[in-house]
Amino acid sequence: MAPRSTRKPQVLSLFAGAGGFDIALERAGWDVVAATDHAADAMDTLRASKAAGIPIKGRRGKHLAKTTLIEKDVATLTAEELRPRGATADWRPDLVAGGPPCQPWSSAGHQKGLRDSRGQLIAHMIRLVDDLRPRYVLFENVRGLVTAVGPTGAPGEVLRSIQHDLLDQGYSSRVATLNAADYGAAQRRVRLYLIATADHELPEFPEPTHHRHGENGLKPWVSLGELLDSLPPAPPDAVVRPTGLDGDALRQLTPGTGLRTKGRVMNNRPSGQWGYRQDAFLANLSLPSRTIRTAATPDWIRLPGDHDLRRLTWQECAALQGFPRDWRFAGKNSNFFRHIGNAVQVDAVEAIGRTLLDAVRNGPAETPPAMPPWPDYLTKRVRYTEAEHRVNGSLRTRILARQ
Repeated sequence: MAPRSTRKPQVLSLFAGAGGFDIALERAGWDVVAATDHAADAMDTLRASKAAGIPIKGRRGKHLAKTTLIEKDVATLTAEELRPRGATADWRPDLVAGGPPCQPWSSAGHQKGLRDSRGQLIAHMIRLVDDLRPRYVLFENVRGLVTAVGPTGAPGEVLRSIQHDLLDQGYSSRVATLNAADYGAAQRRVRLYLIATADHELPEFPEPTHHRHGENGLKPWVSLGELLDSLPPAPPDAVVRPTGLDGDALRQLTPGTGLRTKGRVMNNRPSGQWGYRQDAFLANLSLPSRTIRTAATPDWIRLPGDHDLRRLTWQECAALQGFPRDWRFAGKNSNFFRHIGNAVQVDAVEAIGRTLLDAVRNGPAETPPAMPPWPDYLTKRVRYTEAEHRVNGSLRTRILARQ
């Protein structure tokens, strides 16, 4: 076996947003060579945070200190622009990481998939992978991408197509859905992750460090209440209290429940398929929070000793996503929630980053890695979706046509 490399591996960050990937990977021990996004306010956040010289938790150095920030649409971005200054055309990054916009596949959006122009940005990430030939690729997206339909209308087709496109370039890939709470986050955030390589070991995803009940030697989940106890009191100007009839109804809720939506009639649910309104849920402080969203209407909380409910603040949402307390979000407060909700959860990605760091330092594999099959739980999810489409497909088609 070749000796392990001691140099600090380099990563290119696409769709960087407010910097979640960059924070996580720098904490894991990577150098972010370049970070890019097309959104001006996201890039303002990265520029301000870089200028602030924010220390990397657990490591020497400052976040983004060695990073070139590039404000540009990925559709027109070239490999030459991403290479470090002075690098030759055969320079290879150790990792290309990115999470293309999730709204085309998200249950919180209209799920237009490839009919949404944002759903086609994945192809540009794959193009840059082909041009740059990184040793590893790390991709993150919402769980809905697992069952997203492609041109033929088959659930799972989009994700399989992404893997096949990478395979055409010589990259085998592994996919999984991971819950950030299982890696020490005070948030139950399940996301799809894909790792790929052409010439190195294709490692397993990192084992969880936490469990809901702390079983099998794992630590118990970190609760929302524990996270809030570790933070400064909420700034008065960030506190939002309930009002009106909704406020009266919210105050009657039991933690872990919310105000219900109207039931959507489905062929196999004639009485309606109901859920909790996204803007009207009272969090259970004894559990990790629900998934942080992009809307400026996060969950309500009732703190011990507080006379009334209030919403989670943007500062608390940022902490739940793993951002450093002094990260410099740019723009209006409503933009803060959007950037925070769109970001990756730092604790989960840091765990993956450490696994990939070990793998890249081990050097090339003796033979190209084979592509493993999907985990059983993902294939079962696709089969369930296929069955649900057979029952409610015509109704879903009419709903999407109206969006």
